[in-house]
Amino acid sequence: MIRTFVVDDDFMSASIHRSYVERVPGFEAVGEGHTGAEALSAVHRLRPDLLLLDIYLPDMSGLEVIRRLRQADEPVDVIAVTAAKDVKTLRTAMQGGVVHYLVKPFVFETFRERLERYAALTQRMGRLRQASQGDVDHLFSLLRVDRPQRLPKGISGPTLGLVVDAAREAACEVTATDVAERAGISRGTARRYLEYLESLGSVELSLRYGATGRPEHLYRWLGPVGTR
Repeated sequence: MIRTFVVDDDFMSASIHRSYVERVPGFEAVGEGHTGAEALSAVHRLRPDLLLLDIYLPDMSGLEVIRRLRQADEPVDVIAVTAAKDVKTLRTAMQGGVVHYLVKPFVFETFRERLERYAALTQRMGRLRQASQGDVDHLFSLLRVDRPQRLPKGISGPTLGLVVDAAREAACEVTATDVAERAGISRGTARRYLEYLESLGSVELSLRYGATGRPEHLYRWLGPVGTR
C-alpha cells in the first residue's frame, strides 16, 4: 500500500481528497493536515510514501514545505494539489522535485489517473536494479498524460474500458478467462485486449507452468491507459 498524507488549508478540500485517496486501490490515507507545520510534522512522524500538498497554506507556502523536506532529506514523494497556476510556482515546484502537479478544480477520475500513474512508476522502479535508457524513457512516460489517440483496428473503446476495469479491480494477477467472466466477453476477446494493454505497458504478462507443461498467461494491472 502507498501510504498517503493529504495537506490542504481548506478542511472540506482536505476531507474530499482524503476520501479520493481511499477510493484508489493500492493507496492508504494515513491522515490529513491543514498547515505547513502539520505537513512537516506528519512526514517526520508517520513516514508516508506520498504527500498530496497544497501550495497556499496559512503559515508557510507549500513550496517552503518542499524545500524543508528536501533539506532534511526526507524520503517522501510530493504531488502538488493546488489552484496555483503561475509559471514561477510551477517551476519552483518542479525544481523541488514534485512528481506531479494537479490543478484545482478536478474530478475524481483525473485524480485517480494521476495516482495510478504514480503507482505504476513506483512499482516499475521497485523492480529495477539498474536502468537502461529504455527503462528510463519508459519510467518518465508513465507520468505523461497523453492526449487520446485513435485506437487500432479491432479495438473498441467500450470493450477496452470493460477489460481495463476488470484487470484494475482484480488487484492481483488474472487470466484471460478471469477477465472474460468479469467483463462479460469471450476469452479470445479478453486475451486480445490484454495483449494490447501489454503492448502499452499497462499490464504485465507472466507465465506460470503447470503439470501439462503448457504455460498459463497471467496479467497484472500496472497503470492507466492513455487511449481510453
